[in-house]
Amino acid sequence: MRAVIYQDFQQPLSIQTVPDPVPDDEGVVLRVMAAGLCRSDWHGWMGHDPAIALPHVPGHELSGVVEAVGKNVTNWRVGDRVTVPFVGGCGRCPQCISGNHQVCDDQFQPGFTHWGCFAEFVGVQRADTNLVRLPDSMSFVTASSLGCRFITSFRAVVDQGAVRAGQWVAVHGCGGVGLSAIMIANALGANVIAIDIGAQQLALASELGAVATINSLETDNLVDAVFDISKGGAHVSIDALGSQQTCFNSIANLRKRGKHIQVGLMTGDHQHPRIPMDRVLADELEVIGSHGMQAFRYKEMMAMITHGKLLPEKLVGELISLEDSLDAMVKLDEFSNIGMTVINKFN
Repeated sequence: MRAVIYQDFQQPLSIQTVPDPVPDDEGVVLRVMAAGLCRSDWHGWMGHDPAIALPHVPGHELSGVVEAVGKNVTNWRVGDRVTVPFVGGCGRCPQCISGNHQVCDDQFQPGFTHWGCFAEFVGVQRADTNLVRLPDSMSFVTASSLGCRFITSFRAVVDQGAVRAGQWVAVHGCGGVGLSAIMIANALGANVIAIDIGAQQLALASELGAVATINSLETDNLVDAVFDISKGGAHVSIDALGSQQTCFNSIANLRKRGKHIQVGLMTGDHQHPRIPMDRVLADELEVIGSHGMQAFRYKEMMAMITHGKLLPEKLVGELISLEDSLDAMVKLDEFSNIGMTVINKFN
């Protein structure tokens, strides 16, 4: 198969011909039909993820068709249209048994713990636990956009944040994660404040339902601005970028007993941010992480998509080829694209 490969961190990528994957007894092989480019792929290429072994094929947001099935797989057949969350559970550890596959003790992550989906084929482990069937009406491109950013935002807003109609939700960063969170919170009836440094990103945030936008480069005191708009601070605030400043601001702009949800990856110099712990203590604020979503939780999200309450296709920006991804992936930290970039041409 043709696959994007890097031989070392922060070095040029190339397309090479490598052996096709073979399913293990509990796994499947998918023919990749679409694959999203995510900033997490850039973090992996930079060397920020210790799970990656070189040489490596990146890519973790995918949709495809089952091409081959392991002998112990019972729920899936060749030809099934599927997607998969970017964190797969083993189904056996205490975390999975409690229903928390997204923090599995022996998790499988295509594009990180194993070779990923910037290729014609990809292997997926523990298929009966981790695969998700696609609605007939959903395109492969739309499905690939769900696998990391959208599902992470869905769990952050719905499960971790428990957002309710009428609440104020602040979203810091209007990339793929942030725009997804804005769409989902708006669908639940929340009042969303979108915060970014880009005019185009903020314009798209308004189109997706944000009732107010703040350009942090043009605002003297971002926290005060959120308090003024929301008349007392956000009930739920999401750091969708992952930086010391956005993390601090997201906590600081909460009203009493509010919830901060950390979704953006904190790596490198941003791993240990300053936290306004005085406010966390005095105002009983909650600081919560959100990392992916279990396969069984897709049902509610898919129902909202099928009934038109969520429109993830609106978040898809540019469609590119496998060749185009060589340059596009290394530029993901430039934040130059509006919406999600998806590979849909593999040969």
